[in-house]
Amino acid sequence: MTHHVKTILANGIVIGILCSLIFAAGTWWRMQNQLALGDDAYRRGDFPGAVAGYESALHMYIPMHPAMEHAARQLWNIAEYNERIGDITRALIAYRSLRSSFYAAHWLITPGQDWIRRCDMKIAALAPLQQER
Repeated sequence: MTHHVKTILANGIVIGILCSLIFAAGTWWRMQNQLALGDDAYRRGDFPGAVAGYESALHMYIPMHPAMEHAARQLWNIAEYNERIGDITRALIAYRSLRSSFYAAHWLITPGQDWIRRCDMKIAALAPLQQER
């Protein structure tokens, strides 16, 4: 291998690593921003804003990051609250949002399998109730 080829390969590796780091940092920043928007909307009682913020945070899926569990748990809490007060439509929106967020984060695996199963059970139980109205 000539010196010229080695230089090109080394530069390519450095550029690849830098691009990966920039992509990861951008994903982390967007996830944190959306999570903060969701938390702020949740505190204000803004249902659409909270669901959108948490859903968007989950779309920026970072494996094993505690924000993923936080966003999922908050969406679940929103859904359960609306279910308890009898707002089946909003409960279904939140359960479906949580489930679809993990499907959207699919890459080599689909994360959040337990959340997906729990949402599927809730959706199956609530969907017929919504149609009765």
